[in-house]
Amino acid sequence: MTHSTPEPTARGTVLVTGGAGFIGCAISPALVENFDRVIVVDSLHPQIHASGQRPAELADGAELVKADITSPDTWDEVLSDITPDVVIHLAAETGTGQSLEESTRHAQANVVGTTQMLDGLNRHGKLPRRIVLSSSRAVYGEGAWTDIDGKSFYPGQRTSETLDEQQWDFPGSTPEPMKASRTFPAPVSVYGATKLAQENIIQAWAKSYGVQTVILRLQNVYGPGQSLINPYTGIMSLFCRIAMGGKSIPLYEDGEVRRDFVLIDDVASAIVAGALSPTVQAQPMDIGSGEFQTIGTAARIIAQHYGAPEPHVTGQYRQGDVRHAWADVEDARKTLDWVPQYNLEAGIERLASWIDAQPDVKPY
Repeated sequence: MTHSTPEPTARGTVLVTGGAGFIGCAISPALVENFDRVIVVDSLHPQIHASGQRPAELADGAELVKADITSPDTWDEVLSDITPDVVIHLAAETGTGQSLEESTRHAQANVVGTTQMLDGLNRHGKLPRRIVLSSSRAVYGEGAWTDIDGKSFYPGQRTSETLDEQQWDFPGSTPEPMKASRTFPAPVSVYGATKLAQENIIQAWAKSYGVQTVILRLQNVYGPGQSLINPYTGIMSLFCRIAMGGKSIPLYEDGEVRRDFVLIDDVASAIVAGALSPTVQAQPMDIGSGEFQTIGTAARIIAQHYGAPEPHVTGQYRQGDVRHAWADVEDARKTLDWVPQYNLEAGIERLASWIDAQPDVKPY
C-alpha cells in the first residue's frame, strides 16, 4: 500500500541518528541542501571514529550533537530545542560476527536506542511526519530458495556440521533474490534479529501515531568514506588493503558466495529519496546494485587494480554468514523513483582510488 503527500519535503528540520558515520556523512550534503536544519546525533564510537572528533566528511551545515541514543537524557536535550519533520534513523551496531560475541551491546544500541528515541519523541510531543530507517538484508537470513521441483522454501541457518563438511549450498536448490513483498524475514544472526526488531518497533509505533515510515533494507554497502579501522565491517576495504600489500586475498568457503555490493553513492541517493519522496510505502523496500556478484569476482577485480596475486580459497567460514544475498530493487524504483547508477567495476575503482589517496592507510 502506498500513499502520497502533497509535495516532497522542502525545508524544515531533519534529525539523523548515527549521522556522523559512513552513510550519515554521505547523505549530509543533500540534507543540508534540502532542509533548513540538519541535526546529527552520534556517539562517535571509537570503533568507527578513532579520534573522537567531528569527521571532515560531515557537511558543514550539519549540527553535531555528541550523545548516546540509548540515554533518555539525550532525547530530553535534543528535543528541547527542535521539532523534527523527518527522522533518519541510521544509528546501529553492525557486524554479523561481532553480534554473536556482543549480543547485549547490539541489542542495547539497536533495540533500546530505537525505543528511547521513540519514547523521547512521544514524551516531548514532537512526532515527526516521517521516519526513514536504514535496515539490512540481514533480516532475511538465508532467504528463500527454489527446490528441484520449482517450489520456494526456506532452508534456515546452515549448521556447523554441514559447514565443516564444506557443504556450502543447499543441494539441488537455487537461491532467490530478496524482496520484502515476498521473502519472509528469518535472521540467522543477532545483528539481523535486532534490525528486524527495529523495523517492527518503528512500524508499530508509527502506525499508532500516524507517522509515515520508509524502511530500506540495504545490501552490502561499500565505497569512499567507510571505516578503515573497524574489523567487523567493510570486506571490500579489507580486500583493498590486503591487495595493496601485494598479498593474495583469502576467500572464505569456496569463493562463490554471492553478494549484492552497492556503492555508497547509490545508498545515499536512496535514503535521501526516502526522506524527500512525495510517495512512500509502509512495506520495506530493498536497496542494492540490482545484480549479484561472487566474493571471488570482487576480489579478482581488486587484485587486478593493485597488481596483486590471484585470490585463493581457504575453505574457512564464519558463523552467521548467509550463503547468498542480493536484492530485487523494483519496489524502490517504483515508489521512490530510485535506480542504482554504479556497477561493481566502477564502484571498486572509486573505493580503491579513495583508499589510495588516504595518507595513513597501511596495507593489511
